[in-house]
Amino acid sequence: MIRGVLGRPFLDLEPLLDLGGLDVVHDEVCLALAEVPVDFTGGSHRSMGIMPASRTAEAHVDYGEVVASLDHAAYETFRSLADDPASLPSRPEAGAFGEERAHPLSRRQMLWLQYRHGVYFPWKVYVEMIPNRYWDEKSDASGKDFTRHAKTFFPRTIDFVRRLPFQQIGRCNIMGLLPNDHGTVHRDGDPREKADVDHFITLCPERNKRLFLWDEETRVEHEVRGRAYWFDDSDWHGVKADPWFRYSVRVDGVFRPEFLERVRRAAGGGG
Repeated sequence: MIRGVLGRPFLDLEPLLDLGGLDVVHDEVCLALAEVPVDFTGGSHRSMGIMPASRTAEAHVDYGEVVASLDHAAYETFRSLADDPASLPSRPEAGAFGEERAHPLSRRQMLWLQYRHGVYFPWKVYVEMIPNRYWDEKSDASGKDFTRHAKTFFPRTIDFVRRLPFQQIGRCNIMGLLPNDHGTVHRDGDPREKADVDHFITLCPERNKRLFLWDEETRVEHEVRGRAYWFDDSDWHGVKADPWFRYSVRVDGVFRPEFLERVRRAAGGGG
């Protein structure tokens, strides 16, 4: 079932935020994405065990499964493409690779896995404006800042993000899907282990990214709409395929208490 936020599947935050500068952000992001190096993300949701059973086939080829199956020669190729090959173990079964793992993939490793082994990376445009090593640290601002690239190419976006109603920001990234790609259905946490919904705002300036929440029990998709929204990322969620590029800016942190109270009132006082 969908747990949702304050009694609703998701919350449209547009009526509660000043989005007057979002068109400027959109222009800046689209230009900057043409100039900055981008990474991939996703690609191992099935092997991470964070997909619902009914939709695991949508992950296509999963890099966690591919790396685990590499023979010695292929693994040596994979290893040679790491940013620091010597830091990787001598055998694939001795290491953990990729997102939330001890050995994050390099850009070269991701491209090789895609080209040689057909791995499906859903988000092929990924920019970490405030990098975050582990998921459970995404709301913690300690020792973090916007990257040099972000300050150079996304200054107006940073100004916009800093005006959002957070008392601290621990993570900020841009996630884009190329035409005809879909975002595999997954969840970012186990609701049985998280009593509270993490605070974040997703911004979609063009309102053209068809995010949905998935109810595994009823097999129903619940569309998420708006240019700014908040949902429980421990609910199953994915993105529909469309024949155009789509992106969003996600900002994680801790909401200001007065904003959270406004959200509660707007949601009808749900808990």
